[in-house]
Amino acid sequence: MKLQKLLSLTRKAVDEFHMIQPGDRIAVGVSGGKDSIAMLCALNGLRRFYPAPFSIEAVTVSLGLEGFDLEPVKALCREMEVPYTVVSTEIGKIIFQDRKEENPCSLCAKMRKGAFNEKAKELGCNKIAYAHHKDDVIETMLMSLILEGRFHTFSPVTYLDRMDLTLIRPMLYVDEADVKGFLNKYRLPTVKNPCPADGYTQREYAKELLARLNREQPGARERMFTAILKSGFSGWENRTPKKGR
Repeated sequence: MKLQKLLSLTRKAVDEFHMIQPGDRIAVGVSGGKDSIAMLCALNGLRRFYPAPFSIEAVTVSLGLEGFDLEPVKALCREMEVPYTVVSTEIGKIIFQDRKEENPCSLCAKMRKGAFNEKAKELGCNKIAYAHHKDDVIETMLMSLILEGRFHTFSPVTYLDRMDLTLIRPMLYVDEADVKGFLNKYRLPTVKNPCPADGYTQREYAKELLARLNREQPGARERMFTAILKSGFSGWENRTPKKGR
């Protein structure tokens, strides 16, 4: 995928769900993985021509695990002239050594989000951005349906009243396959996730299930996403599609 397509899909989400207003200062969550690197590139490119001027701050929450080398991300941010902050924590030690959590993902995510939100406020940001793409949207819906017994997925825009921050997801129209293609085309760096639980999660199960469904019923993935767009889920009902889309 070329940068032009990534910018077009990102702008579509930003426009249709009214994600960015003039003067916004957005903390971009950068884990170092492919999705967050693609989002960083997308928002950096978008800010150069978007009619509502905004600024971005790249932020990484480090869990304190060995083998987490952020030098490639630091170099990329320097190249793009994007301010970059690493939040050092002991979340990894708390989760895996102190508490020895059997199912660590939920608590870890909660602690990472808390650290990220606090740093965003400290940096003077009024918005935060997560790199959830189209596949994440559908997988979350499948997980909710199978594991919780409800038809639900996350919202494109969410106001976090306790922190007075607005969470946006500008990658929701981008396919995961295109994210991989984008990084390969431009030879962009990623950072290996050192988490011991990586690859053994319920999301991995949902990812495999979605891939199987789409193989057996070609087009199922897109039809699921269309169903979500039409669902009336909280936040999704505020969509304002442009004519011709």
